[in-house]
Amino acid sequence: MKKTKLFIEPAFDFELIGLVSPVKDYKMAWLINRDLDLDLVRSEDLKIEFLSSPQLEISQYFLSLPHGYIQLLKNKAINTSQQLAYLIPELRNLDYFLLVQDQTQQVSIATFVDHLAKNPFIQTAVRLDVSKLKSKENLLTY
Repeated sequence: MKKTKLFIEPAFDFELIGLVSPVKDYKMAWLINRDLDLDLVRSEDLKIEFLSSPQLEISQYFLSLPHGYIQLLKNKAINTSQQLAYLIPELRNLDYFLLVQDQTQQVSIATFVDHLAKNPFIQTAVRLDVSKLKSKENLLTY
C-alpha cells in the first residue's frame, strides 16, 4: 500500500518584540498595558512538552483583537524537574516576548518599541526577526 505524507509548514504571521526587564511578569503586563493603552489579561500558563526534556510552563498574558492578538510570554521558567529553562534558548538574555499579530495593520510595531524603550523599568526593547530564530516553533501557541 502506498503511503502519502502530509507536510505542514507553520505560518509565523506575527511580529515579535524582545524585552529585557528585571520586573515580575504581572508588573511587566501592567507596564505594557499602561504604556501602550492595552488590556493584557493573565491567561492559563502555556504548557510545552519537549521530546528530549521535561515539560515547560510559561506564564502568558493575552489580548484578543478583532483580527489578531497580542500576547506577552515570559522567556524564563522552571520546568517540571525544577531546573531553569527557556522558551527560546538561543535568546537567554531576553526576559519577555511580546507577540503581535494584526491582520488590519493598525498596530505599529515601531511605535510599540519606541514607547516601551522609554520606560525606565524596561532596559531593552528590540524588534526581532522570527525567521532567524532556531526555536521559533516554541512561539506557536495555538
